[in-house]
Amino acid sequence: MSPEAYLEMAETEREHWWFRGRREILCSILRRLALTPRARVLEVGSGTGGNLDILAEFGSVSGLEMDANALAMSVERTSGRFDIRHGRCPDDIPFREGGFDLICFLDCLEHISDDVGALGRMHPLLAPGGSIIVTVPAYQWLWSAHDAFLHHHRRYDRASLTRCAQAAGFRIERITYFNTLLFPLAVAARLCDRLLRRKRSSGDAVPAEPLNTALYGIFKRESSWLAHRGLPFGVSLLAILKADA
Repeated sequence: MSPEAYLEMAETEREHWWFRGRREILCSILRRLALTPRARVLEVGSGTGGNLDILAEFGSVSGLEMDANALAMSVERTSGRFDIRHGRCPDDIPFREGGFDLICFLDCLEHISDDVGALGRMHPLLAPGGSIIVTVPAYQWLWSAHDAFLHHHRRYDRASLTRCAQAAGFRIERITYFNTLLFPLAVAARLCDRLLRRKRSSGDAVPAEPLNTALYGIFKRESSWLAHRGLPFGVSLLAILKADA
């Protein structure tokens, strides 16, 4: 991601309906994993630290971040409470083998050119029985200026994410789309951006408070559903991976 994108993320991820809604969904999924209270959690691509506090609900949290500016922002915003280390996936991982019960790629995998290699590199880091949770943007045909600004390499569908996980030596324990209720609005916004040839997505900034609250309310409604069931389409994908026996 560009430095401008990290700065923008730090400014918006506390309040923007999408970040807040994704955190609600993530928590509902993780509670179903029944992690032990002392679980060791790693977020790969921890960015400016917006997810670290909620991940701390599930255990002891570490972060891996390649961008020095983002790492500094995350350390400052979390008051140094987490073990956040500089590194790059898949070739520079400064953590010991077998150290983690849960590894999170939260809208990170699409930023990595070698996505199969990045996932495959996680095998030694997982403790026996550990899990990987992945969220990624869905559908290549939804590619927009926002993806380019964030330096994405690709968007995924169920089949392509499954192939990636299997090629890296993992089996899919669960896979589902999400951000489904707002899918028609997202498609309309992307089409409008293309027609108007906008260089930035119209949904990047935090909307006016009434709209932001309304969108958050709609998005977070999916959290209770996704705790038990899947959704057939959506703007994003979520998968839980386990190492092949």
